[in-house]
Amino acid sequence: MEANHNVYQNNSHVFSTEDARRLAGKRLPRLVYDFIEGAAGREVGVARNETAFDDIMLQPRVMENVSDRALSTSILGREFSVPFGVAPMGMCNLVCPNADKFLADAANKFDFPLCLSSAASSSMEDMAGWAGTRAWFQLYFGTSIEATLAMVDRALNAGFETLVLTVDVPQVSRRVRDLRNGLNLPFSMTSRAFWDFATHPKWSLATLSAGVPSPKNFMDSDGISKFRREADRGGANWEFFKILRKKWPGKLIVKGVTSAEDAHRLQGLGADAIYVSNHGGRQLDSVPPAIWLLPLIRAAVGPDFPLLFDSGVRNGEDVVKALALGADFVMLGRPALLALGAEGPNGLNALLKCFADDISVVLAQLGLNSTNGIRPNVIFNKTGATSHAA
Repeated sequence: MEANHNVYQNNSHVFSTEDARRLAGKRLPRLVYDFIEGAAGREVGVARNETAFDDIMLQPRVMENVSDRALSTSILGREFSVPFGVAPMGMCNLVCPNADKFLADAANKFDFPLCLSSAASSSMEDMAGWAGTRAWFQLYFGTSIEATLAMVDRALNAGFETLVLTVDVPQVSRRVRDLRNGLNLPFSMTSRAFWDFATHPKWSLATLSAGVPSPKNFMDSDGISKFRREADRGGANWEFFKILRKKWPGKLIVKGVTSAEDAHRLQGLGADAIYVSNHGGRQLDSVPPAIWLLPLIRAAVGPDFPLLFDSGVRNGEDVVKALALGADFVMLGRPALLALGAEGPNGLNALLKCFADDISVVLAQLGLNSTNGIRPNVIFNKTGATSHAA
């Protein structure tokens, strides 16, 4: 069944990710905006992700009957109404009160999967109630293997059927914007933050009224809520994956894979899907664009193994490009948070509708009736090849 994307009135000023970025930059405190937009090092990696998409061109086709077009796409045995979902992101409620609930509402309205982060400012139990089986839980390695497996048990008891293990954060990177702004998690007030919040009274009053967000899912081995952003998460290793695979009865996705060799090994160890991502450039500034790596990983795991993708996706055309280069499903990160920062749920729904509408238009331009028809041959290469050369 296709989602009814026309139920949203066009009373938003968000018509693109660029609009959302501009408006969020005006309305959010600098500390919060930089938390969304910031990346590792000199932030070359995040810029490279976006530029790589700009360098990929699509080959239009003409005179096909494209009057009826379907965006429905299947991943891990389930069909969703659109080929995109929302990636796991920590502390979303910093952007606006109830951001996680708004994301869950959008997941239900548009019919897509939503990943709740271990570092989320809403509990996994709440998210399971809001989004049902559309909600996936993203797992970071915690303070110990016992504490981490306790989180897994909690996710299972909450009703989650899909677990996303993130493996590309053995140690969180040094993010210069956050250091300059004095951002700490759990949050602590600094003189610089006080002035930042005082000059953004609408955000500040709404956030104080709702309660200052804090991580809701990390627990130590004694069951006490405990989260340190800079903690060592190197325990998410190959041996831990084997333990987790035996323990988790549902679908198990591994996120943060950029190596074809690692992807092939995980496939052999029983991962249900690989999530190709360079963490949006937030971990290693010198990482290659994730979209370059996607075809290499597709070749390593074969044509039928499920692949998800994020990093650098900013519009519907980018979604189509990722699907053409090997992804089965595409996840959105920064655009969703920027839209929430710009106009709350209205901005989020407006931007998601832009993505869906643009994908439909691109399908028509390519002479296709559904996302199932997207193949590497829709990528134009000036050398005459039928697919983009990584």
